[in-house]
Amino acid sequence: MEIHQARFTVLAGGVGAAKFVDGLARVVDPAHLTVIGNTADDIERHGLWISPDLDTMMYTLAGIADPERGWGIAGDTFQALAELRRWGTAAWFQIGDRDLATHLIRTTLRREGRSLTEITERLCRHLFVRTRILPVTDDVIWTEVSTPEGWMHFQEFFVRRACAPEILGVAYRGAERSAPAREVLVALREADVVFIAPSNPVASIGPILSVPGVRETLADLRAPRIAICPLIGGRSLKGPSDRMMRALGFESSVPGVAKFYRRLIDGLVFDRTDAAAQDAVRDAGIEPEITDTLMSSVEQKMNLARTALRVAERMHGHKHRHSRQESIRC
Repeated sequence: MEIHQARFTVLAGGVGAAKFVDGLARVVDPAHLTVIGNTADDIERHGLWISPDLDTMMYTLAGIADPERGWGIAGDTFQALAELRRWGTAAWFQIGDRDLATHLIRTTLRREGRSLTEITERLCRHLFVRTRILPVTDDVIWTEVSTPEGWMHFQEFFVRRACAPEILGVAYRGAERSAPAREVLVALREADVVFIAPSNPVASIGPILSVPGVRETLADLRAPRIAICPLIGGRSLKGPSDRMMRALGFESSVPGVAKFYRRLIDGLVFDRTDAAAQDAVRDAGIEPEITDTLMSSVEQKMNLARTALRVAERMHGHKHRHSRQESIRC
């Protein structure tokens, strides 16, 4: 496989995924990258349609994301949000003043009948983002979390309640009636390599896989499929990945992530902290790769991307790849 000519597709959530894709876009041609983004975090607030994961990816690749928070626009102000609070509005979802423009444009175009795919393409073009970002579906789907207080939208749980309630279950509402957005399945089938970014397996990648046709297409691919583990030492660096994994009956560990992605991946990249898990990963029929997965700097992001690419190159030329896939699917 010639890396400079290869086509890459990445299944992605928000902050962690955006860091990985940013690193990847710095070591391969960003125009050869396609991101399939989670839309089940989308929510309507103050009459505006907000797509947090798509925007985080878009802002990061445009070089304007806030480096401290990981989301939003660097240097943004929050005067409009403060004014909403003075009016007594429940302004718990953080929307910056420059960020507000993105949501106004998206909402206006949606009301004109434009699809989320079209809108995302237009926003990316405006910000000179060369990587193609595809929402997994143009239909409305949303993640809900079951808690002792009842079911709540993921953003209610994640932002308003700061992940405090106990997690009893997770559901992807509307997914069974949805369809993949145009070019999503094509982006998977035509990829030379598919990566699953270091995102929350349950809240970010799970909704993507719940859209009819996506999981099945990924499972049948002959191209190398490599996931980057979002956990280090059994814990998530940001967000409730570990708690959500446990709520669905998976260990909060590298082997737990391998089990979650069983039959969908050929390789799993994880941190040196979890080196002892490599035998368990192999036992799951998945090739382990140990490296440093922390992405606190540009160089660290690029190094992780290079490691994932080396795994892909190695797998691409493996003579026994077909037999390995068959063993995974039995």
